[in-house]
Amino acid sequence: MVKRRNNRQDAIRDIVRGKSIHTQRALVDELQSIGFNCTQATVSRDIADMGLRKLSEGIYVLAEDLHLQRMVSEFVSSVERADNLVVIKSQPGTAPGVAAAVDAAALPEVKGSVAGNDTVLVVSGSTAAAQDLVNLVNKLRNTHN
Repeated sequence: MVKRRNNRQDAIRDIVRGKSIHTQRALVDELQSIGFNCTQATVSRDIADMGLRKLSEGIYVLAEDLHLQRMVSEFVSSVERADNLVVIKSQPGTAPGVAAAVDAAALPEVKGSVAGNDTVLVVSGSTAAAQDLVNLVNKLRNTHN
Protein backbone atom coordinates (compact mmCIF):
# COMPACT_ATOMS: atom_id res chain seq x y z
CA MET A 1 0.00 0.00 0.00
CA VAL A 2 2.77 2.47 0.94
CA LYS A 3 4.65 1.58 -2.24
CA ARG A 4 1.54 2.22 -4.35
CA ARG A 5 0.97 5.57 -2.65
CA ASN A 6 4.61 6.58 -3.15
CA ASN A 7 4.47 5.56 -6.82
CA ARG A 8 1.21 7.46 -7.28
CA GLN A 9 2.64 10.55 -5.58
CA ASP A 10 5.75 10.35 -7.78
CA ALA A 11 3.40 10.24 -10.78
CA ILE A 12 1.45 13.23 -9.43
CA ARG A 13 4.74 15.13 -9.06
CA ASP A 14 5.63 14.39 -12.70
CA ILE A 15 2.14 15.29 -13.95
CA VAL A 16 1.94 18.59 -12.06
CA ARG A 17 5.42 19.60 -13.20
CA GLY A 18 4.69 18.64 -16.81
CA LYS A 19 1.14 19.87 -17.34
CA SER A 20 -1.20 22.62 -16.23
CA ILE A 21 -3.61 20.78 -13.95
CA HIS A 22 -6.63 22.83 -12.85
CA THR A 23 -8.81 20.29 -11.03
CA GLN A 24 -8.57 17.15 -8.96
CA ARG A 25 -10.71 15.42 -11.59
CA ALA A 26 -8.14 16.28 -14.28
CA LEU A 27 -5.42 14.83 -12.05
CA VAL A 28 -7.44 11.63 -11.53
CA ASP A 29 -7.91 11.36 -15.31
CA GLU A 30 -4.17 11.82 -15.93
CA LEU A 31 -3.33 9.18 -13.31
CA GLN A 32 -5.85 6.74 -14.77
CA SER A 33 -4.41 7.28 -18.25
CA ILE A 34 -1.05 5.98 -17.01
CA GLY A 35 -2.48 3.01 -15.15
CA PHE A 36 -3.32 4.21 -11.64
CA ASN A 37 -6.77 3.18 -10.46
CA CYS A 38 -7.68 5.85 -7.92
CA THR A 39 -10.57 8.02 -6.81
CA GLN A 40 -10.86 11.77 -6.40
CA ALA A 41 -10.88 11.26 -2.61
CA THR A 42 -7.53 9.47 -2.83
CA VAL A 43 -6.08 12.24 -5.00
CA SER A 44 -7.43 14.85 -2.57
CA ARG A 45 -5.53 13.14 0.28
CA ASP A 46 -2.40 12.98 -1.90
CA ILE A 47 -2.69 16.71 -2.66
CA ALA A 48 -2.87 17.46 1.07
CA ASP A 49 -0.03 15.05 1.94
CA MET A 50 2.23 16.48 -0.76
CA GLY A 51 1.43 20.10 0.05
CA LEU A 52 0.33 20.99 -3.46
CA ARG A 53 -0.77 24.60 -3.82
CA LYS A 54 -3.14 26.18 -6.30
CA LEU A 55 -1.93 29.39 -7.92
CA SER A 56 -4.26 32.29 -8.64
CA GLU A 57 -4.41 31.04 -12.26
CA GLY A 58 -5.99 27.87 -10.91
CA ILE A 59 -3.13 25.46 -11.61
CA TYR A 60 -1.55 23.15 -9.07
CA VAL A 61 2.13 23.47 -8.21
CA LEU A 62 4.32 21.57 -5.81
CA ALA A 63 5.20 23.39 -2.61
CA GLU A 64 8.90 23.01 -3.41
CA ASP A 65 8.31 24.67 -6.79
CA LEU A 66 6.65 27.83 -5.40
CA HIS A 67 9.92 29.73 -5.02
CA LEU A 68 10.98 28.59 -8.48
CA GLN A 69 7.63 29.74 -9.86
CA ARG A 70 8.01 33.19 -8.31
CA MET A 71 11.56 33.62 -9.59
CA VAL A 72 10.77 32.36 -13.09
CA SER A 73 7.54 34.32 -13.56
CA GLU A 74 9.14 37.53 -12.35
CA PHE A 75 12.67 37.42 -13.81
CA VAL A 76 13.05 34.89 -16.65
CA SER A 77 12.81 36.21 -20.20
CA SER A 78 13.63 33.06 -22.21
CA VAL A 79 14.66 29.43 -21.96
CA GLU A 80 16.09 27.07 -24.53
CA ARG A 81 17.66 23.63 -24.69
CA ALA A 82 20.88 22.49 -26.34
CA ASP A 83 21.10 18.71 -25.98
CA ASN A 84 21.18 18.05 -22.22
CA LEU A 85 21.91 21.70 -21.37
CA VAL A 86 19.33 24.40 -20.64
CA VAL A 87 20.08 28.10 -21.01
CA ILE A 88 17.83 30.39 -18.99
CA LYS A 89 18.00 34.13 -19.72
CA SER A 90 16.85 36.50 -16.99
CA GLN A 91 16.85 40.17 -16.10
CA PRO A 92 20.31 41.60 -15.33
CA GLY A 93 21.51 40.67 -11.85
CA THR A 94 18.88 38.00 -11.24
CA ALA A 95 20.55 34.85 -12.61
CA PRO A 96 22.11 33.80 -9.27
CA GLY A 97 18.67 33.86 -7.62
CA VAL A 98 17.08 31.94 -10.48
CA ALA A 99 19.86 29.33 -10.33
CA ALA A 100 19.42 28.99 -6.56
CA ALA A 101 15.68 28.45 -7.07
CA VAL A 102 16.35 25.75 -9.71
CA ASP A 103 18.77 24.01 -7.36
CA ALA A 104 16.41 24.29 -4.36
CA ALA A 105 13.52 22.70 -6.31
CA ALA A 106 15.51 19.44 -6.41
CA LEU A 107 14.22 18.62 -9.88
CA PRO A 108 14.92 15.07 -11.00
CA GLU A 109 17.83 14.75 -13.41
CA VAL A 110 19.10 18.29 -12.80
CA LYS A 111 22.78 17.84 -12.04
CA GLY A 112 23.49 21.48 -11.22
CA SER A 113 23.57 25.03 -12.47
CA VAL A 114 26.01 27.86 -13.06
CA ALA A 115 24.90 31.48 -13.03
CA GLY A 116 26.33 34.62 -14.49
CA ASN A 117 24.71 38.03 -14.36
CA ASP A 118 21.71 37.36 -16.62
CA THR A 119 22.22 33.76 -17.76
CA VAL A 120 21.86 30.40 -16.02
CA LEU A 121 23.31 27.22 -17.49
CA VAL A 122 21.61 24.10 -16.15
CA VAL A 123 23.12 20.66 -16.74
CA SER A 124 20.59 17.83 -16.99
CA GLY A 125 21.15 14.08 -16.99
CA SER A 126 19.59 13.62 -20.42
CA THR A 127 18.11 15.44 -23.40
CA ALA A 128 14.62 14.38 -22.26
CA ALA A 129 15.23 15.77 -18.75
CA ALA A 130 16.47 19.03 -20.27
CA GLN A 131 13.30 19.29 -22.36
CA ASP A 132 11.19 18.60 -19.26
CA LEU A 133 12.95 21.52 -17.54
CA VAL A 134 12.33 23.80 -20.53
CA ASN A 135 8.65 22.82 -20.46
CA LEU A 136 8.41 23.47 -16.71
CA VAL A 137 10.13 26.86 -16.95
CA ASN A 138 7.87 27.88 -19.83
CA LYS A 139 4.81 26.77 -17.85
CA LEU A 140 5.96 28.75 -14.80
CA ARG A 141 6.82 31.81 -16.93
CA ASN A 142 3.17 32.03 -17.90
CA THR A 143 1.93 32.23 -14.29
CA HIS A 144 1.91 35.20 -11.98
CA ASN A 145 1.34 35.19 -8.24
